[in-house]
Amino acid sequence: MNNFSEQIKSLGSGVAALIFAMSVVALGVLSWTDASADITVTPHNLSSAGPGQTQEICVFCHTPHGGDTSASVPLWNKSLALPTAYTTYDTLGTSSNDGDIAPVGSVSIACLSCHDGTQAIDSMINEPGSGFDSAGFIADPGAMTGDPVLGQDLRDDHPIGVQYGGGGISEGGTVGTSQGTVVDVDFISPVVDNVNGTTIWWVNTTAGGTAGREKEDMQLYTRNDGPSGLVEPFVECASCHDPHSEVNATFLRVTNDGSEVCLSCHIK
Repeated sequence: MNNFSEQIKSLGSGVAALIFAMSVVALGVLSWTDASADITVTPHNLSSAGPGQTQEICVFCHTPHGGDTSASVPLWNKSLALPTAYTTYDTLGTSSNDGDIAPVGSVSIACLSCHDGTQAIDSMINEPGSGFDSAGFIADPGAMTGDPVLGQDLRDDHPIGVQYGGGGISEGGTVGTSQGTVVDVDFISPVVDNVNGTTIWWVNTTAGGTAGREKEDMQLYTRNDGPSGLVEPFVECASCHDPHSEVNATFLRVTNDGSEVCLSCHIK
C-alpha cells in the first residue's frame, strides 16, 4: 500500500486526486455488486471459504479467456461430455411426454459437466494464476458426490432439452414475436420478447411479476427443433434453477412452497 501511495504522489496532486476518486467509485461498485448477487453464500462457492484452497469463486465454472466454445453459456471453463453420453427421459416411452426431445446440450450440458459426477470439481480448462499447479487445488479432489450428482442416466430426472408445452410455439414472421399456442393445454403459455435480435421466451412467476423477464421467472431456451425445423422454446436445467441465486440451497428460481415451481408452468 505504501509503494502504491508513493507512486500516486509522484504523478502530481491533480492526477492523484483523480485516481483516488476512481478507486473509491470502483470499491463502491464492487461492494454493491457483492451485495446484490452474493454467490459467496451459496454451495457454488468452492473457494477457500468452502472446500477449496483458492480465494477465487467464478473460476470453477467460468474463465475470462479460452472457454469451451461448444457451450452456449458464457466462457465455460470445463470440458463438456458428448450429448450421446446421456440417457434422457424420453427413452422411457411415457405417453405424458408430448414434446420433441433434442440431444442434451445448450445450457443443460454445462450444468452436467459438474453434476453428472464424471470429472473432478477442480477439473478446468484454465486454472487461476499464471502457471498455477492444480495439484491440491481442492482440499479433497474428486468428482461431486451425494445428492447433487445426477449421473448420465437422466431418466429419473425432469426432462431437459424438451419442447415447452409439447411444442406449438415458434418464432413468427416478425422478430420478437411468437406464433401458435402450446399443444398441451395443461401448460401456461410463455411470454415472448426480443433481446439483441434474438427471440426469448419465459414463463412469469409470482416472484418475477409481469413487467418483463426477471431472474425469478422460469427461463425457456431457444433451440432449433430438428424434427420440425422451427426455432422454439425448450426446457433446460436453468429453466427452474439459477446457479447464481442465494435464495435457497437448491438454486430454485422461486420457492417451491405449495409446489410454486411446478405450478408456474403446469396447470394442475
